[in-house]
Amino acid sequence: MKAQKTSSQPKGTLRNGNKRAKNSKWHGHNKSLHADDPASARHEHGIASSGKPSMKPLKRQYAKAVSARTVSSLLPAGQKCKRLAAHTHSNGQAVSVSSSGDSETEDSQGWRAYAQSVLQNGMQTNAEAEESLPLEHLGEDIQPFLTQFDHVNNRTLMVMRPGQTLCFRGKCLLTCLYGRVEVLGFTIEEGQQPYPLYSPSSHCPLTITALADSSLSTKNRKEGRQEAKMVVRKYLSSVPRKHLLNEMDSDSCAILLEALDNPLTRFLTSQSPLKELFSLSSRELRADSAVDNSALSAVGVTALNSSGCPGLMTSRSYRDALHRLVRVWGDDDCDRCPVILVYGARNSGKSTFVRHLINSLLNHTTSVEYMECDVGQTEFTPPGCLSLSAVTEPLLGPPFTHQQEPRHMVYYGQADCQSDLDRYLDSLKSLWRHSSGDMPVIINTMGWVRGLGFQLLVDLVRFFSVTHVVQLSFGETSQCPALTPEFLRTAHGWQTHPPAPSALGQAELQEAPNSHVFLSIHSEFQGAGTSGEMRHQRSNELRDLSLMGYFSQMQSPDSSLVRPLHCFTPYQVPVSSVAIGVTHCEVAPSHILYAANASLVGLCCLDENVAGRGGPMLLSQTPICPCVGLGVLRGVDMVRGLYLLVTPVPPALLRRVNCLLLGEISLPKALLTTQSGVDGDLPYVTTDYSFELTGAGKLHVFKGLARPGFVKAK
Repeated sequence: MKAQKTSSQPKGTLRNGNKRAKNSKWHGHNKSLHADDPASARHEHGIASSGKPSMKPLKRQYAKAVSARTVSSLLPAGQKCKRLAAHTHSNGQAVSVSSSGDSETEDSQGWRAYAQSVLQNGMQTNAEAEESLPLEHLGEDIQPFLTQFDHVNNRTLMVMRPGQTLCFRGKCLLTCLYGRVEVLGFTIEEGQQPYPLYSPSSHCPLTITALADSSLSTKNRKEGRQEAKMVVRKYLSSVPRKHLLNEMDSDSCAILLEALDNPLTRFLTSQSPLKELFSLSSRELRADSAVDNSALSAVGVTALNSSGCPGLMTSRSYRDALHRLVRVWGDDDCDRCPVILVYGARNSGKSTFVRHLINSLLNHTTSVEYMECDVGQTEFTPPGCLSLSAVTEPLLGPPFTHQQEPRHMVYYGQADCQSDLDRYLDSLKSLWRHSSGDMPVIINTMGWVRGLGFQLLVDLVRFFSVTHVVQLSFGETSQCPALTPEFLRTAHGWQTHPPAPSALGQAELQEAPNSHVFLSIHSEFQGAGTSGEMRHQRSNELRDLSLMGYFSQMQSPDSSLVRPLHCFTPYQVPVSSVAIGVTHCEVAPSHILYAANASLVGLCCLDENVAGRGGPMLLSQTPICPCVGLGVLRGVDMVRGLYLLVTPVPPALLRRVNCLLLGEISLPKALLTTQSGVDGDLPYVTTDYSFELTGAGKLHVFKGLARPGFVKAK
């Protein structure tokens, strides 16, 4: 019986010729970065002035000074005095203005003081306030959102001034019609393909920032304004476009926002626990962060005010490190591609920084290699996998929104590597052999930075010939030592050790500190160093979201109907044609099929042929072999000797599979408890179960407790 073909998630096409994509200079082509590097010069802010919006690119990182009359005119009359007591943000700097409210004279004095502080904004430098600024911040909610919803085509056109930002929750499809905008370091210009944006409550909200036009154009301001207005006329009818035409200028940006509805979003929101995934978080609801805009809400976007939710907060060290790493790619003096290793403790911002760095590099190259060393929180694959991927499209959402097929992958089968460090390192070394060497490489690591985890980091730096090491830390005390070249001269890893002092000559001692560049980032965003406490922010929930995103590739892109996994026709795999093994524990041979039933398995390819004699073939040890994807072993037919397998992996790759690896990673509970169309009891789900029996519950290992064998006798 043949199984029906499954469709994988469609891959986006490469950006068109308007994007400045540079080939590797190691292939004989020279490249250089733009003078207006997007990683270093995209933090300009603006405040609307009275009259026609004629905002020019701002110098430095300050807001444009405005008069007190302008600020007063933009505030409702009944709220002017109330705003004096509020905690006001101006150009990313906190300005606290107080007023007693008992005397008009005191109110007037307070208002004049506030207006004077705004006038002085941009003329003085406050080093302490600049130390931690939002990545893309709109100062105060003074600039209104210029939007218009097209009821005929169900889309919203938005006009933005240079420096204006839109921080939002939700999902949408963004097309830049005029000018250029930036999202998490990636520049989207007019004429490029539409890009999907995902801003769920599980992660930091995305921010769209309008950028000034950096191209050298011979058009004057009047010609530019006419061209910009032609774009508005093309996408809006005559009646609703009048107010946008009045506000449109030559330096404005026009973007088109459309509702995003694809197999991924339909599959996720069909699960009852995830219906509000793209809505405001409970903290944002309590802070009343939403900005009422019907045109944005019509396409699934909820704007957030800057005071309640400022978006991504970046420190000065964050921006400096990002700018320096992007410059390395255009450095003609560099003799090889940069290999950048990012490490830090849990919840220090590693994943966000890596996505930001990849997006910034994609502004200057067509592809970036990404090596996944974090088996618990993976970026492009389901959890439990180590992989090497080639990234060609920007990452404009969390990991579960861009699951893709890597170039090479090994199934480790666990959310951490503490049980088998050697297999972990050997798996990574097998992946590194497939690195191309002609594009930048980003190495993402685990949040395990103490004890043996730190020794693994020392090994990774030595194994992969890292050129740049980036450490992210938080708080007043460092979570682990700095992996500087000097430190590595005497540091011991799990598999590597420093050379003996007698083996090092004087010349080698002098050259050792220059082996790689060390960069330190101090994270200052809210909640740095603390694990997420709200829904969909815990590590196990994020792993479930990645698995849900992976299996959403089985949904049809042409149908709005969501099909549960048990409704797909499974592949029938003879038991004797594939070997089966368990990666994380020992299972009795007589119980192996019971353990594998209704479980998640890695679809792997062994070098040797597998041929059994009617029964299942059991592996005595876990192999290190290529993995083409994951599947659900939804049943075992003992009469016919068949495994029943459901997977999004295409049949062409399945023909190579001859090994099934059962790991510690389990199916999301939502896939089992929300099986629609089932009469009676749900398969594999029971309520008649007693956890009082020995061995009935999951075994919890308390890693902080000292084992008796390691307790020293007094």
